[in-house]
Amino acid sequence: MKLAALFSGGKDSTFAIYEAKSQGHQIACLITILPLSEESMLLHFPNIKLTKLQSKSMKIPQLTIESHSNEYDLEANALELILNDAKKKYGIEGIVHGGILSKFQKNLFTKVCSKIEIDITSPLWNKNQKDYMKKLIKSGFRFIIVSVTSSGLDESWLGKEINESNLLTLENLASKHGFNLTFEGGEAETLVIDCPIFTLPLKIEKFKKVWDGYRGRFEILEARLDNHAR
Repeated sequence: MKLAALFSGGKDSTFAIYEAKSQGHQIACLITILPLSEESMLLHFPNIKLTKLQSKSMKIPQLTIESHSNEYDLEANALELILNDAKKKYGIEGIVHGGILSKFQKNLFTKVCSKIEIDITSPLWNKNQKDYMKKLIKSGFRFIIVSVTSSGLDESWLGKEINESNLLTLENLASKHGFNLTFEGGEAETLVIDCPIFTLPLKIEKFKKVWDGYRGRFEILEARLDNHAR
């Protein structure tokens, strides 16, 4: 099918595109909703504007819309508006969604898609969390943690790339503190800096860490595509 991808720049939405393409789907455009704040229950917030660089790297056009509220029903209205726009501009037949466990999120997206008569594809749905994280790394996905909001994840994880050497540590922390290893509950957010569907990786040139003693953000102030990396 010709699909629009719900895209946040994190590992799940990017890997969902990778999986959908491997299944033969065409990704016609990226859909990114810019949330009002980090309090959004539905949308990814940290460094969301860097999706413009990722879109350029993937050579997939992007449609964006700003949400002016953290209320999920108003965010859903914004999603409906932009999906209708994608349907008119690109002739999409459905969306690809990177959810793994959140029934709340999937039900809402399914409801919106049903309303405008398009399908929903969820290639990561109900995947085993450990197997999924290992597959991400083995498939060549490089991603960093850009926010943490859970016990067990301290300031040292901000900006850290998850790889084979620290995945076991993360698994042990998830088991001890009871958070989802894939961060599906919002325990952390990620940013993909390189993967097989990027033509060029992201290079972070300036950042700052914001930490309040329990939760924090890795704010990327300057970044670009690294033209010398390939």
